[in-house]
This record gives sequence, structure tokens and C-alpha cells, in this order.
Amino acid sequence: MATVSSGFSSARCQSEPFVCKRQVSGDVDNCSMGKRQISNEVGISALDSGDVPMSVRYLLQLIENESPGGAVELRVPPFGAIQCLEGLDHRRGTPPNVIEMAPEIFLELCLGKLKWESAHSTGQVLASGTLASEAAKLFPVQLGN
Repeated sequence: MATVSSGFSSARCQSEPFVCKRQVSGDVDNCSMGKRQISNEVGISALDSGDVPMSVRYLLQLIENESPGGAVELRVPPFGAIQCLEGLDHRRGTPPNVIEMAPEIFLELCLGKLKWESAHSTGQVLASGTLASEAAKLFPVQLGN
């Protein structure tokens, strides 16, 4: 497991502009389904340097790869959203199982600096739907080697 610094600030998270996942940078690899994949090297570098948008996208990518499915939508506005966890897939409209949080909370959960129960009980994580509680098993994220 890689070790990363904790150079994230909420002010930086809020000041970064939205960038579409398909426009992250030239430092990505194409996968077979046309999505751009952020390499472990680029992702770990983003975490170390405090690059919030790239870090969020990299961690969402790891979660999506580790827990594929379409039962829960995990949102980290304004930087990204994925569908994950097995169950009934949602196709159109608002999904029945949604988890949403600020980028700084997402990063703290992914890096093991904040526990799901604490973040959820204090309202830092908004979770709705019958499968929303399943999201607790997504954190912390096992970083690429």
C-alpha cells in the first residue's frame, strides 16, 4: 500500500473548477471501453501533491474497479460520480441509492483518516436508499502499488 501526504484543504477543494472525467490530462491510459484510466503513478502523485480533482477521480476509479456494479451512485461534486456495488442497476433519472459528500470528506474517508460512521452520523455524508449503508465497506480505499 502506498503512503500519501495529507496536503488537502477545503478552500482548495472549493476553488478548483469542474473538469470532465474524459479530459483529465495526457497522463492517462485508454481502457477497452473508451474511459480514460488514471495510472497508479499519476494517481499517487496527485495524492502526494494535493491535486484534489485528480485525486478524487483516481480514488473514484479505484472504487469503481474494486466494487463494480450500478446499484449505488457515489457522488463527489464537482469532480466526479460513479456507479458501484452490485445490485439492481439504475438506468435513468435519479438513482434510488445515492451517496454524496464534499471532496475533502471523500479524501479523508478514502485515506482512512475519517470513519464512515462518524462522517455519516454528523451529516458530512448524505446517503439515501436501502443500499446506501453498504457504502461503508468501500472505505478506506486500497491504493494501487
